[in-house]
Amino acid sequence: MHGASNTLLKELAEEDPAEYRKHLRMSPEKFDELLTMIEPSIRKQDTVMRMAIPTRTKLEITLRYLTSGDSFKTLHHLYRVPANTMSCFLPEVLSAIFDCLHSYIKVPGTETEWEEIQNTFMTRWNFPHCCGAIDGKHVNIKCPPRSCSEFYNYKVFYSIILFALVDGEYCFRYIDVGRNGRASYSTIFRESTLNLAMENNELNMPPNSVIVGDDAFPLRTNLLKPYSRVNLTLKQRVFNYRLSRARRVVENAFRILAARFRVFGKSIEVKVETVDLIVKASCALHNWLRMTSPKRYFPTGCVDTEDNNTGQIIPGSWREEVTELSSANRLGSNNYSNLASLLRDQYANYFMGNGSVPWQFKMIGVEDEG
Repeated sequence: MHGASNTLLKELAEEDPAEYRKHLRMSPEKFDELLTMIEPSIRKQDTVMRMAIPTRTKLEITLRYLTSGDSFKTLHHLYRVPANTMSCFLPEVLSAIFDCLHSYIKVPGTETEWEEIQNTFMTRWNFPHCCGAIDGKHVNIKCPPRSCSEFYNYKVFYSIILFALVDGEYCFRYIDVGRNGRASYSTIFRESTLNLAMENNELNMPPNSVIVGDDAFPLRTNLLKPYSRVNLTLKQRVFNYRLSRARRVVENAFRILAARFRVFGKSIEVKVETVDLIVKASCALHNWLRMTSPKRYFPTGCVDTEDNNTGQIIPGSWREEVTELSSANRLGSNNYSNLASLLRDQYANYFMGNGSVPWQFKMIGVEDEG
């Protein structure tokens, strides 16, 4: 018998599915679906010395750890499984989850797939030719043994960095996990496989495609960032506002991830290698649930929305649930080509002309463009 696995969760699955979802962040049906996928990889045989821990219990403990951030000691009292045993099978279960669900974190491979993302950004955020938004966040960890200052970041705690490209549906299309928190953010992006593929035109993006980022990124002909925040003209202020609207998807994706998987709300006290698996498995679960069970995983009001008449931001319910992941921003280089600068100016002109939305001037504190 294993505590909650044989009592509480069985009762919740049968009598109160809503509470079951709060406990494991998925419905009983989705849990069983996931268990079926990973069971062959995590099943162990009984021996003459001891009974193997059931695969169901392993998955329940792993999901509860991700969704609550509870210590192994707390989980031991709930599930009656020794803490050291949990620490042994946790990496195995996390690896199995990511191996089964990693296909849900997919960089589009065709122009048609990219165009679907562009349509979402244009329809919802009025930003043309946009193929995604990029950003990075620190994941707080315990100081690794003998690491000295390697993982000690400029925000004065130990971390690894999660860098991601997010589409218009709040799904992670690309992730880079595990760089130490002390690493230069511009270096992480420059050395990422995403950037290398962008530079070599290997992503099959449609012509004139761009992605959007903040000040930490370089300005390029396929990557737009805000104008510097000094002596901005009205046109530049409007561009920065419109860019921030498009970037909202990546901010919300990170925050929903942290709200659903509260292990990110505190310092994660496991090996760095296991932290990497926690991040990868959580991102894969996020995408899987977002794509296959959107209404239950993303209930109405979950993410920030916008009043179509006024442009006013309506905060998502995630803001009431958890402290967000810490931003990995560091100001990037201001060195960029004339073509990149010209492209940004063209977008700024478009947002002041044919691409204008009624509320944009009010949202930057100007009542009327004239």
